[in-house]
Amino acid sequence: MRLRSAAAAALVAGACALGSPAAAGIYTDDLSKCLVAKASAKDQQDLIFWVFSAIAQHPTIKSYTTLTVAQRDAAGRTAGLLMQRLLTDDCHKESVAGLKYEGISALESAFSVLGQVAIRGLFGDPEVDKSMASLGSAIDDAKMEALFKEAGISTTAK
Repeated sequence: MRLRSAAAAALVAGACALGSPAAAGIYTDDLSKCLVAKASAKDQQDLIFWVFSAIAQHPTIKSYTTLTVAQRDAAGRTAGLLMQRLLTDDCHKESVAGLKYEGISALESAFSVLGQVAIRGLFGDPEVDKSMASLGSAIDDAKMEALFKEAGISTTAK
């Protein structure tokens, strides 16, 4: 049971990490490459749906979703089986080496990479891109230009 909790915690930490993964060793790099190579587009969508279903439980967001308990449970089962398949079957050798030489952080970092790849796939969708672009309509270009100028960053195209 304790191993299951540690693996799940690694998956959560990795999947939710949207920033750059921490400096990884060669075994973590190998595991990351394997996870990305072996996770299909459907697997990546399942992983992102599981993260979404978990985040949707936050009180700030919960009222905006219509996910049922059964859908959340199914997402958790799907993500758990995906993690198990990737670590114990598809990327077994890389998983053992990563854990042996770099510890549980190898799983966190490797799933972070997989999560980032999956997120990029979501942001590549035209409807998602269109919705994300709406943020720009509320931004004052002159204020942003002044901020960048003060920081010494040119905003003119080269």
